[in-house]
Amino acid sequence: MHWLQRIPATLSSLATVAAAALLAACALPAAAQSDKSAGATGTSTDTPGTTEAATLRAVVDAAIRPLIAKHDIPGMAVAVTVDGRAYVFNYGVASRETQRPVDDATLFEVGSVSKTYNATLATYAVARGKMALDDHPGQYLPALKGHRIDRATLLQLGTYTAGGLPLQVPDEVEAQGDAGMLRYFQNWQPVAAPGEKRLYSNPSIGLFGHVAAVALKRSFADAMESELLPQLGLKHTHIRVPAGAMGDYAWGYRQDKPTRVNPGVLDAEAYGIKTTAGDLIRFVQLNIDPSGLPVAARQAIEGTHVGYYEHGPMTQALGWEQYAWPVALDQLQAGNSIARELVPVKRLAKTPEGPRLFNKTGSTRGFGAYVLYVPERRIGVVMLANRFYPNEDRISAGYEILKRLDQRGK
Repeated sequence: MHWLQRIPATLSSLATVAAAALLAACALPAAAQSDKSAGATGTSTDTPGTTEAATLRAVVDAAIRPLIAKHDIPGMAVAVTVDGRAYVFNYGVASRETQRPVDDATLFEVGSVSKTYNATLATYAVARGKMALDDHPGQYLPALKGHRIDRATLLQLGTYTAGGLPLQVPDEVEAQGDAGMLRYFQNWQPVAAPGEKRLYSNPSIGLFGHVAAVALKRSFADAMESELLPQLGLKHTHIRVPAGAMGDYAWGYRQDKPTRVNPGVLDAEAYGIKTTAGDLIRFVQLNIDPSGLPVAARQAIEGTHVGYYEHGPMTQALGWEQYAWPVALDQLQAGNSIARELVPVKRLAKTPEGPRLFNKTGSTRGFGAYVLYVPERRIGVVMLANRFYPNEDRISAGYEILKRLDQRGK
């Protein structure tokens, strides 16, 4: 039985036949490769000129170069993992003003991909016995006791099923800061009973992460940067970019003007992570196989893979959205398109069995990110760009790369 909710996790069999075939076909020595053709650079863990690196580069190029051209993306970093081996390919510039190229140290804003880190911190708090998913927020924030928001559980906040919290924190609440946040939740009126409908929401998962940090007796940023990220070995992942790393922080672009994320209420919890493609692909690898982590960190990763609610082909976990693999592209697109809709959901008794694709999109005003992986196939893709561009095109490109990686293992 699953340690967190007596629901089986989806990581029951990582060493699949496909992964074994991929390993046999791809004997990968550890070194580095660089390709500076056509104004792009690429790095990988492979030896210069080897067939594996060249093949993966061709796969990534075929999906990414048309995307860059179509949307005039200044720079991208794309990482893939195949059976535990990571490859990072860099394109373009981190700043059009300075012409600094994207490299392995470049930090990108990942927007709502941050929600997967938020969820991992919350399940880490659960693993440490600091809170439970069936608790209510008022147990940690007494100012919310007796209000409608306190009828929802922490699980419902983390899965966007608390009763219809909106996509964004309202502007008038943003102007009032943290005090305004508490008043907002005190006055909020649901449009559905908890657990009946899903509406993707920054305030919902933001409150979820905020409560987790309170349970850990830290601020959210401190809990993430001082406790969880070090246990995961993520040395280049930040909420607050250190002064020494500011030179690596890319500029995002919107209407050809450089921009970065603005501070806001629950920003750290909902969209605050800045990271490199290399660190993010490591996070993916840990989600594929967390067995080498300390116990609480391993249980935290596993806890984010439990499926709780279902709408059509999409299963909502904590942070991640998952699908049966293989999944048709149109189903993956449809599942990712319901973010702004209030939709009915079915509560699951257990996580669906079989191979699962996990994915998450993320955006800020000047950045666009997409992450997807299949633990049972030991494959994953990270796409980071310093321009916002449509989710549909990210998903199509990421899906094509992932599908090609899966085909290599058969």
